[in-house]
Amino acid sequence: MENKSDRYSYRGIGAITDSGLSPRTHSAPPSFPCSDLMLPMALFFKKFTEGAKILAKRPSFSKDPRQLQFQADINRLFLYSSYNQLGKSADEANVEEIIEMANKASFADQQMQVQENVHSQIKAFCTFMDEILLPNKKMVNDFSELSRQTNTLPHRSGLSFAVGRSNTPINPDVPQTRPLSQAEVSQKLKNQLGFTLDVKSSQIPHKDAGQGLFLDGAADVGAVIAFYPGVVYSPAFYRYIPGYPKVDAQNPYLITRYDGNVINAQPWGSGGEVREPWSGRIMGEIKPNVKGAEKGSEKFWKLLSKPLEGNKLGSKNEILERRNPLALAHFANHPPKGVQPNVMICPYDFPLTEDNMRVYIPNVMFGNGEVNMRRFGSFWFKSGVSRKSASSTNAATLKTLVLVATRALEDEEVLLNYRLSNTKGRPQWYAPVDEEEDRRRWS
Repeated sequence: MENKSDRYSYRGIGAITDSGLSPRTHSAPPSFPCSDLMLPMALFFKKFTEGAKILAKRPSFSKDPRQLQFQADINRLFLYSSYNQLGKSADEANVEEIIEMANKASFADQQMQVQENVHSQIKAFCTFMDEILLPNKKMVNDFSELSRQTNTLPHRSGLSFAVGRSNTPINPDVPQTRPLSQAEVSQKLKNQLGFTLDVKSSQIPHKDAGQGLFLDGAADVGAVIAFYPGVVYSPAFYRYIPGYPKVDAQNPYLITRYDGNVINAQPWGSGGEVREPWSGRIMGEIKPNVKGAEKGSEKFWKLLSKPLEGNKLGSKNEILERRNPLALAHFANHPPKGVQPNVMICPYDFPLTEDNMRVYIPNVMFGNGEVNMRRFGSFWFKSGVSRKSASSTNAATLKTLVLVATRALEDEEVLLNYRLSNTKGRPQWYAPVDEEEDRRRWS
């Protein structure tokens, strides 16, 4: 992974970077997997690309550059995810029909359809994970009996805890799952879904590349291939992000959505080996690494933006599946010069009413509720009254991000278009995929 101390362009808190993914790193143009569908897929990809460029110039699109780029991204996601819904039987006529639908549909309708398409895929993923991890009926009954016996055991004394006698009781709040390792779950998911993810040395030819994200298997265009895990901070809680206001000084795993919600993947790391209550808490505060004399702007931020202390994560931990093989989007690297992205970021609002899927969504929300905020330039301000907490409304959603393939992928490195802001210095290894898109994204 690139040295992400430079990855995130920071203007106040409103300029942490965007994301997307890209093809394997070689000097030749990206090639599509060898199959009977190779030529049709190349043709479809070209048509989608051309269609997205044309639709982005529609008069109905926003005149605000930042909103325009958001609408253009949703338009592309509409094309790709709708095509994926058709499956391998799709042909050129279907592509033309999808482009025509995109030309007629309003932005709100496209946004809604993208959510439905993505949710459908994630629901299928959750079903596969249940089949892999949930025990059979006998195991459930055995666990219930074990839990009952555990709860009837006499209380242990302080001395017995100190010397370590007796086994640790099973947490009855965490449903029993098969005793599979993260690697075993990953392989079984590949057998079901057709692909999984690996983290290993990047193929990008520069010294800061480090580890990268790799797709093991094959995924179709429009497929959801990864979750961006971690703690979600709404603009109202920016000051609780570790290291605030220079949150990216020692944390390369931050990303922001267009609506201002920031996801910190650092606490998630590479996941874990169990299903467990998870809050996203980090042991110890991350302090920015600032050397030398303070500049005027730094003094201003220090006075205006002193980090807040305290933990406002929900009243109870969320039980999450830490063995989730797709919760690794934060390891994706930016493509080298001349290589086009092969995935893009997609905002996904997970409905918290889907209790049976919740365990596989690798995110928790910071704070007990949402606060209405308005954006002015790089700053966010409170606007109106706070909304009800996420736990008290059926309409509540968890603001997350996923990565969607923009072409067919097979056994290759997944690379992320970081879209760094061009308003400040960028690292030497950063080669803009589209300078105009970068400018609009951070306007």
